[in-house]
Amino acid sequence: MAIVHFPLRLTARRMIAPSVAHLTFVRDDGQALDFVPGQFIQIHFRYADGSPARRSYSLATRHERPLVAGDAVEIAVSYVPGGAATALFEGMPLGGTVDASGPFGRFCLLPQDANRRYLLIGTGTGITPYRAMLPQLARLMAERRVQVALLQGARTPAELLYGDEFRAFAAAHPGFRYLPCLSRELPAADSPHAHADVRHGYVQNVLPELVPDPAGDIAYLCGNPDMVDATFEALKAMGLPVPMIRREKYVSNK
Repeated sequence: MAIVHFPLRLTARRMIAPSVAHLTFVRDDGQALDFVPGQFIQIHFRYADGSPARRSYSLATRHERPLVAGDAVEIAVSYVPGGAATALFEGMPLGGTVDASGPFGRFCLLPQDANRRYLLIGTGTGITPYRAMLPQLARLMAERRVQVALLQGARTPAELLYGDEFRAFAAAHPGFRYLPCLSRELPAADSPHAHADVRHGYVQNVLPELVPDPAGDIAYLCGNPDMVDATFEALKAMGLPVPMIRREKYVSNK
């Protein structure tokens, strides 16, 4: 089946970390981009020498209903010095368009899951799919009382992408636990990021505290390949079956 391409028009841009932008688009062809939370789109452009390039970005859009024409299409983009995609997005004016395709991917919550808890683990922009999953998780917590623990790895509080949203979601949903794992700098005592579930260290070091249950847990790992590999091995060592560990690695491309 041929891949369908469509234009995206940039409608808003804001920085959500020192080197990460949250970009909002709409499809510019009058169609809707409906997707399953956890899927990604590809952005197609050309390098300076004219050769084709593409980058993949998980969809960050939180939607309570199927998307319709004119609804937001949101992604998080890491700005890399000298990067071709960085130059594309930094130089794109509001109203500018880019060629896209998708959605793609199977890093999604499955309707046949009968687990008691989800362990969602992400670093960097690998946290983006979990933002899109929040409405779906709210329904699952209400319908079958599933528990959720979200471990977000970052170096500093300033790099906790969507941290305010996850914190607010945890406050509104007792079945959802949000654990920021900071490897370099803990938040100041008066920071909104300072709360009882903040941890110092890497996400994989916090896993024993959660006592992964081979009979009741399903884990999702997304982000830095080293983190994904280390966490995968740690969960296996704790007895979690391999089919219950779902992974998506984010490889940094300029």
